[in-house]
Amino acid sequence: MIIDLPSTTTSHLNKKLVELRERGGAVALGRVLTLVIVADDDDKLEDAIEAANEASREHPSRVIVVAKGARTAAPRIDGQIRVGGDAGASEVIVLRLYGQLASQGQSAVVPLLLPDAPIVAWWPGGGPKNPAEDPIGELAQRRITDSAAEKSPVRALTARSKSYVEGDTDLAWTRLTYWRAQLVSALDLPPYEKITGATVVGEADSPSTELLAGWLAECLKVPVKRVKSSSAQGIISVTLQRRTGDIDLTRPDGRVGTLTQPGQPTRRIALQRRDNKDCLIEELRRLDPDEVYETALHGLGKITSGHAKAAEEAKPAPKTDKTVTAADAPVRGKGPTKAPVKKSAKVAEKSSS
Repeated sequence: MIIDLPSTTTSHLNKKLVELRERGGAVALGRVLTLVIVADDDDKLEDAIEAANEASREHPSRVIVVAKGARTAAPRIDGQIRVGGDAGASEVIVLRLYGQLASQGQSAVVPLLLPDAPIVAWWPGGGPKNPAEDPIGELAQRRITDSAAEKSPVRALTARSKSYVEGDTDLAWTRLTYWRAQLVSALDLPPYEKITGATVVGEADSPSTELLAGWLAECLKVPVKRVKSSSAQGIISVTLQRRTGDIDLTRPDGRVGTLTQPGQPTRRIALQRRDNKDCLIEELRRLDPDEVYETALHGLGKITSGHAKAAEEAKPAPKTDKTVTAADAPVRGKGPTKAPVKKSAKVAEKSSS
């Protein structure tokens, strides 16, 4: 059910919510948090509401959407209340602010907040450079931005890394959960050797690729090369270098990844790109500071840029009918960066033993 309330007030909206609660009973109760969505782009507003509705099935909440109308119009608030099938397991309040009220989102939101419930702010489109100092961000315990939605994603991520405050997070980081899980699990398999370096290949303006490289640099304490690709697939591959052979996780098509490492069978892994709904659900599961995300931000300054040619070298080698044995692993792990050197029969025999 959708109820439009043009030229309304926050007091009238609250009265209408109470009336709906009395008519609908417990359907409007049991909220665990207030999710404030700041959406200046109308094209992303409905997508954000849909993602919040899906997330509310796991995290019942009151969703307050703040949208800016024309600044040249007379000051007014156009409200809309969505409940029932149009709001998932939540109640959605859409506020469109006009005129001088367009910059007063905080004042409009405060009367509608749930008492004694955590507040989460989410900017599905372009967000502030410093979310913690934004008027709505100041209200929230958790502030979610999305660098991938910015005009200059990597630049926006770098700016927010300098103004990070506990409670800040980014959906560009949440999209890495599956990648991080697969890389960590690969290190739990033999041979248990120290990582000596890493290479991350991805789209030139992909903030997720930057964060993955920063996370590896900070956690592994090894040199990490960030190679930019012209492909529009986000992250393409990650290579962790070891003495006896590399760990390679590649995803050339944006859907299915392939994990290869010496002494282990090749594995195909579902690594499809995550949508906002899945990422928002994950972020709402925890409202405490994300220390690992902060660690990844610290690592951004430690990564180095690779050459364009390296993107081609990072592509997986074509499959052959030859069976790869453990003795082949050291040779395969060196990769194609150096031309092969002829050896005498005695030296070759010694190296293969």
